[in-house]
Amino acid sequence: MFEDLQLDRRLQLGLEALQLSAPTEVQARVVPRALQGVDLCVSAETGSGKTLAYLLPAVQNILRADYRGEGGTLALVLVPTRELARQVLRECRKLLQRSPLTVQAITGGADFRYQSSLLRKDPEILVATPGRLREHCERGSAQLGALQTLVLDEADRMLDMGLREDVLAICARCAPGRQVIMLSATLRHRGVAAVAQELLQAPETIQVGESRQAHGNIHHQLVLADGQEHKDQLLPALLRATDFRRALVFANKRSAAARLARLLQGLELRSECLHGEMSSEERKRVMDAFREGRTAVLCASDVAARGLDVPGIDLVINYDMPHSGDDYVHRTGRSARAGESGLAVSFVSAPEWNLMISISRYLGLDFERRALPGLKARYHGPKKTKGSGKAVGKKKGRKERTASGKTRAGKKARKPGATPRRAGSENDGFAPLKRKKPAS
Repeated sequence: MFEDLQLDRRLQLGLEALQLSAPTEVQARVVPRALQGVDLCVSAETGSGKTLAYLLPAVQNILRADYRGEGGTLALVLVPTRELARQVLRECRKLLQRSPLTVQAITGGADFRYQSSLLRKDPEILVATPGRLREHCERGSAQLGALQTLVLDEADRMLDMGLREDVLAICARCAPGRQVIMLSATLRHRGVAAVAQELLQAPETIQVGESRQAHGNIHHQLVLADGQEHKDQLLPALLRATDFRRALVFANKRSAAARLARLLQGLELRSECLHGEMSSEERKRVMDAFREGRTAVLCASDVAARGLDVPGIDLVINYDMPHSGDDYVHRTGRSARAGESGLAVSFVSAPEWNLMISISRYLGLDFERRALPGLKARYHGPKKTKGSGKAVGKKKGRKERTASGKTRAGKKARKPGATPRRAGSENDGFAPLKRKKPAS
């Protein structure tokens, strides 16, 4: 199919260097329409090849416009995290290795003056996080007036991180006739439609696969746990009982991810931690070690759940259950990429049972129960469940409304025919003694 697109010869050589001959489904559907200049909203599962789907037409449009080495930045890719920016930068440089085009990345945590010097060289393609690029725009070091293509990658994640105003401020400085491509594993985010309406012109929507669906090449298991102490025992036991190349362990808090990395290091398991409060240099060091195999287990917060593409991740462990079905898809989608298979194991304690059921129903997913030898939980699931599978909660007492409008718990209902209590008959130390009934 790539041959049918009549791509620039230099771009074809880049594809050959990447050893890419046949497109993925999302590439086959997105690239032809993007080459025609249509604004697009694209939804596809993680690991489906979305990055190349927007890079190919962006580069081709630059080369096709008789590029002469001047004019400033012509394609801009906005991403939510530094890790995703580095990943896109690497893939783009491989694609451009036989062309005269240049690409640079501008992210937070790096030296501002050094980045300004990179921007003065007018890279044709720019990959950036919104906050830092907005700073450069406001200080006049980034010029986007000649922009041809604007890409919003992981758009819903940027909105979740509160980057909407930064994105809109950057877009206001771009050329008015630019093409906009918005991508994510899901476009159902409530704010995405509003941003699309504001930035895109008559966009086409391309959805590859069912968005409310877990990755098809991943085997999903759950392990019941009695609490944090039990989970701390389950984690190293699971890692030692599973044959894997690289493993990702997700926790809901940065402090928990750091603690788990220290726990595994103390047990002589090659582990590192990744979260959003680390410096750019430290995050790069950790990711390089993980990518090169010097680290086998990466304990991370959700900063690693979006866009992280490291070959060989075949085990994902949810130490804490994610907050939603979409978050579950993004976490587990770090494995089984490019047609490979993977294993996702979630630890579920009693407070997480209903959340697990919600995720299972949302994604149409059946978890396989698993127990580790010698570490079987005392918790076997709720004693009573609703038709949905969720635990039956305790019934709350009837509430009465007082004259002031406030509510208070009602008194316990009496059995029919019971003798009403007299005032002061409670055992408060002042009630008269009761005579015992004579034995019959």
